Amino acid sequence: MEPSVWPVVTLSLKVALTATVAALPLALAVAVLLSRSRLPGLWVVNVIVHLPLILPPVVTGYLLLVLFGRRGAVGAWLADIGIVFAFNWTGAALAAGVMSFPLMVRAIRLAVDAVDPRVEAASRNLGAGPVATFVCVTLPLIAPGILAGIIIAFAKALGEFGATITFVSNIPDVTRTLPLAIYTELQVPGGEAGAAVLVGISVAISVVALVGSEVLAGRAARWVRGA
Repeated sequence: MEPSVWPVVTLSLKVALTATVAALPLALAVAVLLSRSRLPGLWVVNVIVHLPLILPPVVTGYLLLVLFGRRGAVGAWLADIGIVFAFNWTGAALAAGVMSFPLMVRAIRLAVDAVDPRVEAASRNLGAGPVATFVCVTLPLIAPGILAGIIIAFAKALGEFGATITFVSNIPDVTRTLPLAIYTELQVPGGEAGAAVLVGISVAISVVALVGSEVLAGRAARWVRGA
């Protein structure tokens, strides 16, 4: 079977980019909260954030289906206003975002932990408010960590399989991303050649992303040292 390669590639990139961009603001906020806040019970937030790393992806996909399906607790309400996740590419992006979210949070949190709180305190003592301190001091210092989190999350989103197929199924040109397409090819007699093509494309995208991240991380690190 000759695979329809480019629709799969473009859909996979759209899903991974959407998941990564949508998760970034919340991941940044949660990482700062976990690193800097001393609120009681914060361990509960930490457990919830990292739960997708522990649960089998199929379980995560099932929970997403229960919550965001057309008859789900949240999905039914969203469907009434025209937002549908189940069996749609947006659902694939949601599943990928949920699975990659803990990795992004962890990378950013490690970067925030590495920032000396005395630097932020000095900024506030000089008259800068909390927002100005974060934007002008903390954010530039954690930029390499944010970049690392973005790349890790993108790679995870690009390779997500279990939660995606459980939540949105394997619909051609709608939810069939690269991992699902490879799986589909391997279920067909003689599909190994098509699977090999898709595997090669996956490896190429991953290599480009990793090389690009190394280049950008190096530039960000030099910019921070020179700031």
